[in-house]
Formats: sequence, structure tokens, C-alpha cells
Amino acid sequence: MTRTIKLVATMSIFAVAARLVLVNQQYIDHWSWRQSDVATIARNFSENGFPFAYPQIDWAGDAPGYVGTEFPILPFLAAICYKFAGIHEWIGRSQAVIFFVVSLPFFFLLVRKIFGSTAAIWATLFYSFAPLNVFAGRSFMPDVPSLSLALIGLYFFLRWLDNERPIFLGGAAIAISLALLIKLPTAVIGAPLLFLVWQKWGWNFLKRPGLWFFAAITLLPSLAWYWHAHQIAERFYPHHFFGEGGIRIESFSWYWNIAWRTATLSLTPVLAIMAIIGLLVAPRGKYAWLFHWWLAAMVLFIIAVGYGNRHPWYQLPLVPIAAAFAGAACAFFTSKISSRIVVMTLSILLASSFAIIAYLYLRPLYESSAAQLRDAGLELRKTTAPDSLIIAADTGDPTIFYYAERKGWHFLEEDGIYNGNPGDSHQAIADLERLRHRGATHLVFTANTFWWLESYPEFTRHLAEVATLPNATPRFRIYKLTGPAE
Repeated sequence: MTRTIKLVATMSIFAVAARLVLVNQQYIDHWSWRQSDVATIARNFSENGFPFAYPQIDWAGDAPGYVGTEFPILPFLAAICYKFAGIHEWIGRSQAVIFFVVSLPFFFLLVRKIFGSTAAIWATLFYSFAPLNVFAGRSFMPDVPSLSLALIGLYFFLRWLDNERPIFLGGAAIAISLALLIKLPTAVIGAPLLFLVWQKWGWNFLKRPGLWFFAAITLLPSLAWYWHAHQIAERFYPHHFFGEGGIRIESFSWYWNIAWRTATLSLTPVLAIMAIIGLLVAPRGKYAWLFHWWLAAMVLFIIAVGYGNRHPWYQLPLVPIAAAFAGAACAFFTSKISSRIVVMTLSILLASSFAIIAYLYLRPLYESSAAQLRDAGLELRKTTAPDSLIIAADTGDPTIFYYAERKGWHFLEEDGIYNGNPGDSHQAIADLERLRHRGATHLVFTANTFWWLESYPEFTRHLAEVATLPNATPRFRIYKLTGPAE
């Protein structure tokens, strides 16, 4: 085993260990709502006969709750595991860990092919321990699996360009097809792919049958699935399509905040600075512009999907891009320094400073931001009947419903996911009465929505007339609603 392989293998072991920290933590961290939604779909698969084509959430009241989502292979596989091991948070999270591990050698080989071995070693370090990738790599979400498949597909495509063996083209097509099915925004990988085929063939790429085969395998399954998902959202209440509404141009300050968050919290300043240097000094080899094209596509994606990029995981593809450029910067400086001792000293300083800063930015993400939602959910599961319908003033976070194992509605019902605060008491009263007539039995507030009861006094007085308060704690209040007046 060569020294390089040993070094990469050691980094891989530590990277996996980092992702297994609190892997069975309940869904109460800063990404709780997205994970709770995916986990709910998995549990509903397990309990309702595995209706793969009809993912279900729990915040559609007494309706089935079918929603348009990404290709739900991840919650489906988790649901199968639930049948053998029971429902545990680690099952869903382990999927991201596995996909990350599988992607590591392909990412290393990809960077080595473009920027060389030294750059690839450093890039693997940065890719493995960037805070955004560590946290996403242990979350029950489709982002890391999709990115991992895209990296695998990109490497296979490069291999096919070199030798045109069908096995590599087929592998690339399958991997990228699955990447798009699992997470559609991964389609930005099309930019570096287009660069590669244009560089080799120009307009003659249109005459290549293999590329038409690749396009068909890559795109047709996604077109079919997302059309089906759109039809589900159109036909079934709550008429929700995951990720809808994200395409919107925002203000300059909005994008500046995204850039600042990405350069600090997501990548660390160390990685961001090294990536900028690498962007300038990276060698101009055969495939050198691949990461430039990918970066340009990501910038355009962030601008066009401005509102959607309020979520940091939308910027996840920037991690391998930044890691590759940072690796190129490290290789550049290494080539300019003749003293081995100086190189070793600077390498230790760079790696240790990156690791320490990454840890400091990563640690707060594990802290609880939805414990009150979990606690309210567990109390509802203990004190309410299984057929109870819950109204939750939860700012659109479904964690209450997941841990309550109850159906219900976000409050406000309409647009409660994105803009759940009522404009005035009259709106809140009207929404409550509409849901009471649809069978709502309980209304729950958590500490982050207690302010409603002070800011909307008319609503609070109305609530006292139509509900009792059998359960109140500093973290949540659960009201028992009376039946609607005839």
C-alpha cells in the first residue's frame, strides 16, 4: 500500500468517525424540519404498505397527505430497514454516511486526474472535513447521496472520454441519473459535462450516438418522475411540491449573506481563502477548466434560486469545488518551496488550523433548535388518541407531527411552511375555526410561538372560549378544542 493510499484511507476513517458523532440524535438540530419530513415519509412507507410512488407527510390533516418530492428511494430504503431494526434516527442518517464514503475515492481520483496527486490529497482533506459536508453527511436528507453520485458519474465520464469504453459511459449515465432523481438541483453538474464534450468534439458532439444514449439515460427518468411528482402536488391536498417557490431573485444583501455564510460557516475561512488562491494558480491542463465551469454554474444557480438558497445545503456542491481549488493551491505552494521541513511545518499548521476552525463552526449545528417541538410531540403521543388531529403553531417545522405520530395541520394552514404568522387576530381566528370544522381536536404552541398569545389578544380571548388548557409547560402549551358550534 503506497503512502498516498494510506494517507487517504486514514483521512477517510476519521471522516466517517466525524459523521457518526450523535448519529442517533433525535431530529432536533438546526436542520430538524427537513429531516423530520423525510423521516415521516419513511415511516409512512413502512406503516402503509410501501406506496413508493406516493410519498406521504403528516401535516395534511385528515387527507392522505401525498406530496410531490424527489425520487423517494432513500426514505423507501430506510422504511425497509425499519421492518428489521425498528424505527431509529441512525438508520436514515447512515445512508448519507455510506454515500459519502463511497464518493471519497472517486473524488480523490477526479482531482488527481485534473490537478495531480498532491492537490488530490489536500482536496480530500478539505472535502472530508468542511463543516457543511460533515453535517450534511450525517443528516437524513438527499443532498449528500445526490452529490456523491454526481462525483462518481463525473469521474466515470472523464474515464470514458479517455478510452471510450461503454462500461464507463454506462456507469456515468446511471450515477448521474440517480443523482438527479434524488436531488434535481444537482443538474448543475451539466455545466462541467458540457464543457468536457465541447472541449473534445465541439458541435460534433451532436453526432456522437454515445452522448445521445447518455442524455437519454440521464434525463428521461427524471423527466418522468418529476412530472409524476408535479401531478401528485396538483391533485392531492396540501398541494405541496418539495422545493417549490425557491426560484426567485433576491436583493444584493441577501446574496452577500449567503456568500459570507458559505465562506465562513460552511467552508471555513481557511478553505475559502485557499480556494480563491487555487482559482488563480490552478494548473491549466487538459481538463483544468472543469471545476471553473461547475463553479460558474453554481453561482448562476444561487442567483436564480435565491430564495431556495436560504438553506445552506443548497450550496453543498461548492464544497468539492472549493476543496479541489484549495488542493491545487496547496500543490502550487508545495512546488515552490524546496525545504521539506518547511513544507511539513506549513502543512501541519494549515491542516490543524482548518480542523480546529471547522470544529468550532460545526459544533453549534448539533445544538438543539427544536427540542420544544419534540417534547410537545411526545406529550401529544402520550395524551391524545391516535386519530386526533393536531393544529401546530410550529413555524412550519413538522417535528411535532413526527414525534407525536399524529396527523394535523401547520398553523396557519395556508402557507404555514413559509409564512406561518397571522397578519392579525381575525386571520388567526378564521383559520382556527376552519380547522375546527374539519375535525381538529388539539392546538399546540411551543415556546417560539408563545408570543402569538400576547400579540393577538382577540385570538387569545377566542381561544379561551373554544378550548381548555389541560397541559402547559415552559416549553409548550396543548389546548383541547371543543367541537364546532352547529
